[in-house]
Amino acid sequence: MKRSVFLQSCLAMACAAAFPFAAQAADAKAQLAGGQFTVIAPFPAGGAVDILSRILATGLTEEYKQAAIVDNRPGANGNIGIDMVKRAKPDGHTLLVVPQGNLTINPTLMPNLPYSVFGDFVPVASMGRAANVIAVNPSVPAKDIKELVALSKAKPGTLSYASPGVGSSLHLAGELFKDKSGADIMHVAYKGSAQGLNDTLGGTLPMLIANMPTVLPHIQSGKLRALAVTDAARSSFLPNVPTLKEAGVPDVAISSWYGLLAPKGTPPEVVKQLADDVERIMKTPAALNQLKAQGMTAWVVKTDAFGELIRKETAMWAPIVKSHNIIPQ
Repeated sequence: MKRSVFLQSCLAMACAAAFPFAAQAADAKAQLAGGQFTVIAPFPAGGAVDILSRILATGLTEEYKQAAIVDNRPGANGNIGIDMVKRAKPDGHTLLVVPQGNLTINPTLMPNLPYSVFGDFVPVASMGRAANVIAVNPSVPAKDIKELVALSKAKPGTLSYASPGVGSSLHLAGELFKDKSGADIMHVAYKGSAQGLNDTLGGTLPMLIANMPTVLPHIQSGKLRALAVTDAARSSFLPNVPTLKEAGVPDVAISSWYGLLAPKGTPPEVVKQLADDVERIMKTPAALNQLKAQGMTAWVVKTDAFGELIRKETAMWAPIVKSHNIIPQ
């Protein structure tokens, strides 16, 4: 009898301990079910930010049985849309999807940035990532990274690589690659990925550093030759292409990723619920298929861990921006 009473008491205490967390989750669900979601994508339609925003909006609509819209607000390197979310009511209904550069590079690159990542926002979760690829026009005689580095040293000042802009994560990836490999390669900045890709395909430039969605179809068709991926592990999309570490260039393990933020002051239980929602949504077959079609993978790091990721990468990029005296154009 005493044993039965003891077990019942333990069960009651366990339920009592768990109840606050269950109550918080239910309360967060109720708060989020109270109005339309607006997902701000501060870049044009059709790109990775837009695609991820629409995956999220679809998932939120299905989960909460209410409208979730995507509002594309491009301009000023994303700052127009970012400012909208900065000023939004912190109730979890206005959300921001951004690439890593806005969170980890721009705070160093732009001293007068009109927002503070941690002062104006709460990190919710990362959503997806794409490997970066070093690729060359097939006319380039280098068949691998070692040959590329050797070629650049044999003909200094003659090789150049395209990136989608000064201070972009791909530009900085190129500078990091040069630092670690000793390659003599000049940077040519474009406004976006399209023209740099076209010039590399046409042979005007010998090579580019781009994310997987940009170059995958052209690698598969033979119009570009992939020499390495800059990620820590090989990509499932190009399993025969080595990482830079495998190719003999250590300490370069970076990828392009995208994350979700909410306005500062959003209740912690709402942030946690949104992070859980992101994790569930990004694992759905529909989301995984959409990402695969774009050469991307789901990648979810939540709340505090996501914040630490942002801080870590900011610390990684800052000395590269400063040592190369990179100034936004």
